[in-house]
Amino acid sequence: MKVIASSIRKGNVIEQDGKLYVVLTAENIHPGKGTPVSQIEMRRISDGVKISERYKTTDQVEKATIEDHNFNYLYEDADGFHFMNTETYDQVMVPKDVIGSAAPYLQENMQVKLSLHGVLPVAIQMPQRATLEVVDTEPVTKGQTASSSYKPAILSNGVRTAVPPHIGVGTRIVIMTEDGSYVERAKD
Repeated sequence: MKVIASSIRKGNVIEQDGKLYVVLTAENIHPGKGTPVSQIEMRRISDGVKISERYKTTDQVEKATIEDHNFNYLYEDADGFHFMNTETYDQVMVPKDVIGSAAPYLQENMQVKLSLHGVLPVAIQMPQRATLEVVDTEPVTKGQTASSSYKPAILSNGVRTAVPPHIGVGTRIVIMTEDGSYVERAKD
């Protein structure tokens, strides 16, 4: 399916020279004079090589047919990450480079959306938020509730983040999976 380059977004899959590429960043640049262009950074799915392309915003780009399905995360081994389709119970193995920076946030039985091109997994969409436990942070400081300063903390998945002063070790917190930022204390 052909689309104009300016409509390409992060996560889309493009077919070029018979190979599939997943879009990492897509930026439309409108200079003061001259032709507006779309700067697209993408990763070749077959071998993980990153390339950067510039198209005129009106150029036609071949968008690959992708189907999104809900999958449950099962486990990780040396080959990659294993997921199960929630409708058909088919299992699929996703390579580490497709998961990328989302890997630490995967939890057993977590529901994610996998984008498939035929049977090949090409992209993952994580839930926006994940609940994790704080395993290391500075002790709670009394009387520092009004302060807007955050302190460093290490979560149960090994990710470092910043939490408010009243959060102590053992507290379960909700974080954004996109950047690991603190949202709120977990309500469970």
